[in-house]
Amino acid sequence: MKNDPYQVLGVSPTASAVEIKFAYRALVKRHHPDAGGDKKTILLLNAAWKILGDPEARRTYDQKRSKVNSVVQEAKERGIRNAQASDAAHAAQGQSAAAENALLMWLKEVYIPIDRLLGQVINPLPSKLRDLSADPYDDYLMEAFCSYLKQSQNKVKKVDQIFRSVPTPITAQNFGLSLYHCLSQVQDGLNELERYTMGYVDNYLHDGREMFREAKKKRLRLQEERRRLTVS
Repeated sequence: MKNDPYQVLGVSPTASAVEIKFAYRALVKRHHPDAGGDKKTILLLNAAWKILGDPEARRTYDQKRSKVNSVVQEAKERGIRNAQASDAAHAAQGQSAAAENALLMWLKEVYIPIDRLLGQVINPLPSKLRDLSADPYDDYLMEAFCSYLKQSQNKVKKVDQIFRSVPTPITAQNFGLSLYHCLSQVQDGLNELERYTMGYVDNYLHDGREMFREAKKKRLRLQEERRRLTVS
């Protein structure tokens, strides 16, 4: 479907309300005119959020989408049955090999190092929070926590550099977008935790922890999807 809100926000039709909200926030932040984005993209994002952010509007859209997809799927199946692709077999085989090589290179040079760095940021947080909870007002404990945040910010910057260093292959566009959403959630979570260290406002601590939890779930789903990722 044209301007499908799920595709606009880069989320699965089975995504939770929280995932959709985080995806929308990340993309608005990335494409806002103040950040060099354009108004057309913002309008598309807002239109998608208007549908997916409203449970009733989302249910109505999902029903319509299901019917349209059924028609499209039937048309595709008829096309597959009627297609005579023997003349293009060798060309298709060459294109598939090239696409697979591009995907494997991207996974090796981009996804794998990014996944490792994100794990180094996400996984230590619970233990760091437990240490800090012994006495948040202890200078030594707070200094140690701030050191973790600073190191994590540096790793996140490196992740962003790696992500932008190699174009995402066409065959992994959705996967790459999900990876970017995971990165954005970690960035936002670190910002919230840093705000907490400057004023001890519990809301910042809570929001930062929740963002990290969502990022961890996203990272695990990416790891599962990575094992199924193939060149179509």
